[in-house]
Amino acid sequence: MSKGSETRQRIIVKAAALFNRKGFDGCSMQDIVEEVGLEKGSLYGHFPTKEALAVAAFEYAWDETCAARVDGMDAVSNAIEKLKIHAANAVSRPCFPGGCPLMNTITDNDDGNVALKRIARGALKGWRSYLESVVKDGQERKEIRPEVSPEEVAALMISLLEGAMALDRLDKKPGFLEKAGRHVNIYLDTIAQSPN
Repeated sequence: MSKGSETRQRIIVKAAALFNRKGFDGCSMQDIVEEVGLEKGSLYGHFPTKEALAVAAFEYAWDETCAARVDGMDAVSNAIEKLKIHAANAVSRPCFPGGCPLMNTITDNDDGNVALKRIARGALKGWRSYLESVVKDGQERKEIRPEVSPEEVAALMISLLEGAMALDRLDKKPGFLEKAGRHVNIYLDTIAQSPN
């Protein structure tokens, strides 16, 4: 990796944590300059706008979050077990400093930055599609009942996990996420196809 690429990556990593904690409007380029230890001109040499940096920072944060959530899923072949691992990873592994980048970006930009809102929508769509594909694969292998809606499974898992993360942050007493994780597992057991 070239020096310029290393600097760009360092900016993205530091900015991702700042944007995730403070939000787009709450984080200034000066905050990032101070965090990274660069001159403002150098920062703008890599990212011409705050929005361009925020998009790159979100992509990095979301990639890291996704990698943590799918970790270990390839070690099992059963779709129900894969989904349980996914939920357990969401419960046991802190997403990113400041919470889940997807939830933070969606709530921070609901009426705000259009580019960030668009990229967050794309991330949500990708996550939903991924979970749906695990369910469909499980149905093809007769591990998940055929009448189960892959779209509903994905929506339920995402809603429970993301909602519980938000409530844990609000309440300052963790517990919602752990309970949501347990109930996701109970739900997943109900959609498993019984062996014939």
